Amino acid sequence: MTSELLDKALVEEATKKSGLVWVKGPGVPARALWHIWHEGAACVVGDGPGEQPLPGLADGAAAEVTVRSKDKGGRLVSWTARVVELPPGSEAWQAAVADLKGKRLNAPDGEAMTGRWARECRVLRLEPTGATAPLSDASLAEAPLPSPATTREPAPAGLPRLLLKRRKRRKRR
Repeated sequence: MTSELLDKALVEEATKKSGLVWVKGPGVPARALWHIWHEGAACVVGDGPGEQPLPGLADGAAAEVTVRSKDKGGRLVSWTARVVELPPGSEAWQAAVADLKGKRLNAPDGEAMTGRWARECRVLRLEPTGATAPLSDASLAEAPLPSPATTREPAPAGLPRLLLKRRKRRKRR
């Protein structure tokens, strides 16, 4: 009994303090998601334009949540969650969205985002089932997910000389 209470407290405190969790749905790789802790569960919003993708997270499915340390970035705890999709406009949805709205950074539509979330996004509760997984000593590093983003090409060999000439010209003036 004491172990279960300690696990529950660890999951709640670690998840509350971390602004980012890694969530792995059935058959899809783990993905970093921003969230809030609301009434005993991690709540996420996504799957709409400009919001985070939530692949593999379906209502009633299980998910594995790994919480990282906000200070050091290392894994603190992994726990199993039951995914619950909140119906738009419901009392539970409105309460979760009120908290999510305060944590959403750089929203393109400001105060109108809750209406957009109701029309185009999903709000999910990741409810702990009580099961925590032992932390692995392995790195668990994986290849990055496919993305249209690219890395910068190497700087042309002559660029440093060009920049240096400009600086010399400015100093002469």
